[in-house]
Amino acid sequence: MSDGPWGGAPSEMIVTTTHSVEGRPVQRYCGIVTGEVIVGANLFRDLFASVRDIVGGRAGAYEEVLSRAREEALAEVRAKAATLGANAVIGIDLDYEVLGANGSMLMVSATGTAVFV
Repeated sequence: MSDGPWGGAPSEMIVTTTHSVEGRPVQRYCGIVTGEVIVGANLFRDLFASVRDIVGGRAGAYEEVLSRAREEALAEVRAKAATLGANAVIGIDLDYEVLGANGSMLMVSATGTAVFV
């Protein structure tokens, strides 16, 4: 297979926050897809305490956890879109919510529209 115009094989899922893919009109809307990941226990309570202690610095370990949770949520979106016959997800929205009685969990959710372009 040859590479597609956005890099990688043409069969790769395009995921974008925009409401269209330039030069690739939507041929079919397949439905709304979501992915949610909850990370938690004491991780984010510790995060907020650590952030207060770090002035001008970055909490690399916590950033890595957030990044991994976001990527897992997007992977769920891609998988669900593929089951609907889509080859792209447009209008991706990422949300972060603190959950639990003590704010001890964080939910990362990704939502978008699965389409065939």
